[in-house]
Amino acid sequence: MATTHISPQWMSGLGLRARKGGAVAVGVAVAEGVPRVLLSTRLPTCDDEDRLSLEPYRMAADMPRSPEGRASDEAMAIVAEGRRRQDQMAAGNLHAMLRQLEAPGSKPAVAALLVNRAGWITDLLGYSLAWAQHVPVAENLAVRDALRFAARQCRIDLVELDEKSLPDLAVTTLGMSSIDIAARLRKLRPARGKPWRKEQKLACLAAWVALTNRR
Repeated sequence: MATTHISPQWMSGLGLRARKGGAVAVGVAVAEGVPRVLLSTRLPTCDDEDRLSLEPYRMAADMPRSPEGRASDEAMAIVAEGRRRQDQMAAGNLHAMLRQLEAPGSKPAVAALLVNRAGWITDLLGYSLAWAQHVPVAENLAVRDALRFAARQCRIDLVELDEKSLPDLAVTTLGMSSIDIAARLRKLRPARGKPWRKEQKLACLAAWVALTNRR
């Protein structure tokens, strides 16, 4: 994966957008208001051959319920082990990614995690068992929790930015119009690290905003 050499006084940040199995991750450095993309990749929170770390809530939802219709002890144990594996995978991969950001001479300062208004969901297992359509939501929220754990383990500041309001926040924070921001994001597309779609641009913007707010 190619990186760009930058001046050592530049701070860098990592934008993260969770999805099943991991997160879109875009590393950005900003100096004097000018952003550069250092990497665009995926941060896995699972082993591709390990279903337990990929979709613990799907596995639990497919299991028989207790006589009261609740999760069985076995289902709860499966989720606990799956989540433990996700946390460990996320922490190890985040640590490696932060070291990669340091390689071109930057100083990783912040991780920006994109979130939405699902923070009220605290019992992911109960939520996923209540309705079949809830399971994919629970899997994504579990990945976010794994990323939070990883940030604590790696001792990097984590800021959470609401994805829906991020464009408006960016206009205020960066002092640019939405049209100019969109044009800049298109130009920031790295030579490697494809694709460069909406989710990569959102992760990039999250890191850019978070870094700008720290200056």
